Amino acid sequence: MADKKPRIVIVGAGFGGVKLAKLFAKDDVEVMLVDRHNFHLFQPLLYQVSTAVLSTDEIAYPIRTFFRKNKNVEFFMAKAQGVDQQRKVLLTNHGEIAYDYLILAAGATTNFFGMENVEKNSYGMKTLQEAIHIRNHVIHMFERANKHEDNEEVRRRMLSFVVVGGGPTGIEEAGAISELIGIQKKEYHNLDFNEVSVTLIEATDSVLPMMAPNLRDYTVKVLRRKGVNVMLNTQVVDYDGKTLKLKDGREIPTQTVIWAAGVKAVPFIANCGSEVDRAGRVIVNEKLQVDGATDVFAIGDCAHFQHGTERPLPTVAPVATQQAQVAHDNIMKLIRGEQDLATFQYKDLGAMATIGRGEAVVNKTSVNPQMTGFIAWCAWMFVHLIRLAGAHTNLTVAIKWTWNLLSGTRLGRIITNIQL
Repeated sequence: MADKKPRIVIVGAGFGGVKLAKLFAKDDVEVMLVDRHNFHLFQPLLYQVSTAVLSTDEIAYPIRTFFRKNKNVEFFMAKAQGVDQQRKVLLTNHGEIAYDYLILAAGATTNFFGMENVEKNSYGMKTLQEAIHIRNHVIHMFERANKHEDNEEVRRRMLSFVVVGGGPTGIEEAGAISELIGIQKKEYHNLDFNEVSVTLIEATDSVLPMMAPNLRDYTVKVLRRKGVNVMLNTQVVDYDGKTLKLKDGREIPTQTVIWAAGVKAVPFIANCGSEVDRAGRVIVNEKLQVDGATDVFAIGDCAHFQHGTERPLPTVAPVATQQAQVAHDNIMKLIRGEQDLATFQYKDLGAMATIGRGEAVVNKTSVNPQMTGFIAWCAWMFVHLIRLAGAHTNLTVAIKWTWNLLSGTRLGRIITNIQL
């Protein structure tokens, strides 16, 4: 027993979880990576699957392929359900997993802010399945509307696409849908495209809150030029699947509402035996340990880190990957019996968002200048390409993006949920 290697259990195969497993793969430890899916998902490009730019295998990568040469890393496909800190076991739907050290890196899910009807009838944008559902639904709306030649009211409801949330996901989705409509316009000869609309709704007075004011204004200008109706200071209160109701009493007839207005931690985090915030994220100390535990850490979207910052750190990939390094280093120190754990300090690498083909915004930081337009889009493309997993994916995505820029072609407009 004295020769038994420490067992590290990592929950979640997102950006933080995969980086942690890669770091521990080089150490004399046993690693168990737990996720309900057998693939690592590149979430920033989900919107491109939902709008037929990319296919699923270009933003998802098999987890086991990462570690085919690492005998000390094992993958366990299961849904995490909670943690028993006293017995030091992770609870899953396929049994218990004992750990010496546990890292929660389970990510986030869509936050509907308690609006049950909105949750039931709208589309989230956090999973691969949701992106495929959106693609199927949007393409299907055009096919259905094409059959209702004598009913303008029904057609307009089918051809009204609403995106809620003015963050990067909402901006990118609205811009991509507007461009998809341009492709559809060439092929649906009997539809009146004056009946087609794209609306972006944001509850605050501006989009992209992490950006400089001039970049926010530029983003809205580009979206409106693309035909997107941008509604600021507008709150959603209900949606029954046919009519979106706003706080000021207005209503939007639509059969498509894509919800990108907020995130919260995955539900199981509340069952891990530690304090959580209003968004369900577990509160961690400066060393990334959860409250009251020395052997349980949390990073990324499911962790509430607020030390020396006015607000908790944002739910973005750089936070997760930087925290992964510190969590790894601190756990290895504990294994060696050291007590001088490192304090996590986030290095802000800036923010960027694409608004469509050849259009993006990049916020100014100490490592890059402020950029807009085509130059910003090239920077956005480069950053996302180098973060994709696998040379095959890098090549195919680069070719598709280049071809899409030149021709606008989107051959991924395939409806895959037809019942036979």
